[in-house]
Amino acid sequence: MDLGSYTERTRTGPCFICAFLSGHPGYEHHVIAQDGEHVAFLDRWPTLPGKVLVAPRQHLEHVVRDLDEPAYVRLMLFVRRIALAVEEVCRPERTYIYSLGSQQGNAHVHWHIAGLPPGVPYEQQQFHALMTENGVINATPQEMGAFTARLRKALTQQS
Repeated sequence: MDLGSYTERTRTGPCFICAFLSGHPGYEHHVIAQDGEHVAFLDRWPTLPGKVLVAPRQHLEHVVRDLDEPAYVRLMLFVRRIALAVEEVCRPERTYIYSLGSQQGNAHVHWHIAGLPPGVPYEQQQFHALMTENGVINATPQEMGAFTARLRKALTQQS
């Protein structure tokens, strides 16, 4: 991952989620689940195994005020469902769920779901574990496809 190019693309390129959803070349992602309102997909540059992004399909930029209460609850229930699948597949010590972005880059509301593997030293947890500056997992497309299939299977086994 080239952090400089990534930063430039997020600040000057199209909205990465809207580009992905519209099929724009170069913005492909492995889709885990979707419904009429939301989509869950693998992070292209994960810092932890099984890192997933969840977003509303509609371009919204404020995580709280752009969603009325029923829409917010539906989104968070979708996030929870995906997080439970990540937990089933990855068996993390802790599951991090957070929303980042700003009007300056990655403005489309999205949630990150990242499972912290057991045994990671405390100094390498939390923000350290989430920063691309500390390294990303370079999974092959085949590995990402296989992981996507495992997450989809875990979703179908939820009650």
